[in-house]
Amino acid sequence: MLRFDRTGDEVCPLSIKLHKQLDFNRHAEQIQYSAINCRKHSAILTDFGGKGDGKTSNTAAFKAAVDNLAKVASDGGAQLIVPPGKWLTGSFNLTSHFTLYIHKDAVLLASQEESDYPLIDPLPSYGKGRDGGGRRFASLIAGTNLTDVVVTGGNGTIDGQGEIWWKKFKSHKIKYTRPYLIEILYSNQVQISHLTLINSPSWNVHPTYCRDVIIENLTIIAPVDSPNTDGINPDSCTNTRIRDSYVVSGDDCIAVKSGWDEYGIKFGVPTAHLSIKRFTCISPDSAVIALGSEMSGGIQDVRAEEIYAINSQSGVRIKTAPGRGAYVKDIYVKNMNMNSMKYVFWMTGAYGSHPDNKYDPKALPEIKNINYRDMVGKNVSIVGNLAGIQGHPFTGICISNVTVELAEKKKHFEFSEKTKKLPWNCTDIGGVSSRVSPKPCDLLPEKQVDCAFPADKLAIDQVELKTCSIGIGNIV
Repeated sequence: MLRFDRTGDEVCPLSIKLHKQLDFNRHAEQIQYSAINCRKHSAILTDFGGKGDGKTSNTAAFKAAVDNLAKVASDGGAQLIVPPGKWLTGSFNLTSHFTLYIHKDAVLLASQEESDYPLIDPLPSYGKGRDGGGRRFASLIAGTNLTDVVVTGGNGTIDGQGEIWWKKFKSHKIKYTRPYLIEILYSNQVQISHLTLINSPSWNVHPTYCRDVIIENLTIIAPVDSPNTDGINPDSCTNTRIRDSYVVSGDDCIAVKSGWDEYGIKFGVPTAHLSIKRFTCISPDSAVIALGSEMSGGIQDVRAEEIYAINSQSGVRIKTAPGRGAYVKDIYVKNMNMNSMKYVFWMTGAYGSHPDNKYDPKALPEIKNINYRDMVGKNVSIVGNLAGIQGHPFTGICISNVTVELAEKKKHFEFSEKTKKLPWNCTDIGGVSSRVSPKPCDLLPEKQVDCAFPADKLAIDQVELKTCSIGIGNIV
């Protein structure tokens, strides 16, 4: 293993150190992990002065580690190992051909000091920070213009310590958009996996303007009343897969995005070819899978299956409004199991939040070819609340083989007497249904059909991860 002194300088020639590492590994237990690529060079955070006492700031140690490993990353890749301990840190950036590995007994503690998060410009497809204000705080773990970057571990923990941020946000005492836990921008070959993320100040995982993204085996937990703690938000990304993950959230568990009103329309980068499989969500006030509301670059070809929803506001929700422009189309969801829901299906063309008053109200989004099939719901208050845009309906909606058991009145979510009596509410939509109970609204007439789900596999679904290893004796 390549070693450094506390200044970040190499302490011995590479060839000698690699020989020592190979000899040591004959006797060391190995930690194995899966990654898009394994790494030739390794270092431990303590090589750069890191202290895992939960009190000492390790921001400088993380920055020094990444900067020094970047010098050798082009030669077979480099990895930084975060060993057991509690590692307090502010924001730091990753590099290309690089793995950040967080040991199962390691906890990254996010600093609660605003000064530990540099202010950065808003995303060009948003025009302003999502919390308001022109700028935003950098994410805890960040990276821009990277190739082949992995953030993984043995289910090690990243603790955003977000409560102080939530209180500031709720009391309007924060000027800029809160930091996210992980945000990777303008990058390709990205992997985020085998981690536990808790108490993020805001969104948890935010790949943006990326290609070939693998997100899997994440556990993401935040209090269900915490503001905007979305789980996984692929944003203007192409070829993304989300697998085998579990989210408890104060907002959408997965929120698919692509920019906000005129800024997203101008930037013009869609989210496309997204695959979601074996995903579980608890979110009493939000959606299991939300498409939008920021979708002004377009959303196309989303495939979700084997989805489990418990005590959540809605199963699948499409959120948009005049001014968004673009489209949400070619959406396919099947094999979804839901228990204790307010809605199974929810669409709205009047979501209404805008970055400013410069948007074009004539920029109407196109919502079409939306396919839901093979679903079961229990203890549900309303099956479908589907509302398009007047004079500009959502079309090509297909729902087949769906059975929903309604909740007893006054047992789950509260509604007016009128809405309690209606399992479906539909306006300005068009499509068909088949073998759906309770019977859908008249705008979804019965037709013997199995709604579409693509038979082919996306390219990202066919990527196989490699088995990599670390000598456990080197990190304890």
